[in-house]
Amino acid sequence: MQSSRLFEIIYLLLNKKTITAKELAERFSVSTRTIYRDVDVLSFAGIPIYTEKGKNGGISLLPEYVLNKSILSEGEQTEILSALKGLSLIGDSEAGQVLRRLSEIFNKTAANWLDVNFSGYDCEDVFRNFKTAILERRITQFDYFSSYSELTHRQVEPIQLLFMSRAWYLKGFCLDKQDERLFKLVRVSNLAVTDKTFIPRTVQPSSSESKPDRRPSVTLHLSIAPEMAYRVYDEFCEDMVKRQPDGSFIVTVTWPEDNWVYGFILSFGEHVTVLEPPHIKEIIKSKAQKIISKYT
Repeated sequence: MQSSRLFEIIYLLLNKKTITAKELAERFSVSTRTIYRDVDVLSFAGIPIYTEKGKNGGISLLPEYVLNKSILSEGEQTEILSALKGLSLIGDSEAGQVLRRLSEIFNKTAANWLDVNFSGYDCEDVFRNFKTAILERRITQFDYFSSYSELTHRQVEPIQLLFMSRAWYLKGFCLDKQDERLFKLVRVSNLAVTDKTFIPRTVQPSSSESKPDRRPSVTLHLSIAPEMAYRVYDEFCEDMVKRQPDGSFIVTVTWPEDNWVYGFILSFGEHVTVLEPPHIKEIIKSKAQKIISKYT
């Protein structure tokens, strides 16, 4: 990629007085003619780069530009390397290559402060394919199960991958609905990245499906037994939980009300009691009775 090559040429010249076109050509596996074209591009862009012929000649930057190394501070260099490190962790091979090159140029390594492990994650291929489609601006097609158990086929211009509400989502412009939507990755199947490209558009999301929390919300007051302490600390933030003298927990949380909420409460089995609101108590009671009826 030319932009990456131009960026690296500048920083190589900031750290060396002179480099020959042949050395740069060998480093980037291109012809010397390509390097001279790069020099012209940088010159037109206002970079004080020049060439000298002769035995000790080569490509250089004006001395005052070489001395001005505050273009990127130490902190900014670290931030760039950290960002590239994050991209390389999710399988971005190009980011990994740029990371290695800039690490050499900056003479430092990226702090290993973040790790991403996709082992056991069923949506890994979906995640990577969407990432490719976003970067290359290619339209995607896939089957999608809505929160109402409706199976639809979608054509989407992917915009962004989001991690929110403990799950991965795709933000994209749905060509079928002509609106911006969010799609939960675990509900995507038969994903295909097409050869059709698109121009990013500016839209104002208006659909209820564009945000997963636009459904009516309910504030739950739950009493959870001490045996479920590990789940309480895993599932809820500290300010949602009040520890009781007997070791149990009173949890207060506000969530969009749907079948997921009912199933979540039931997943605690006999270790949870719904205190409020009354209609949720009745729903859980009814579902529990239906479960019992299957075994009598």
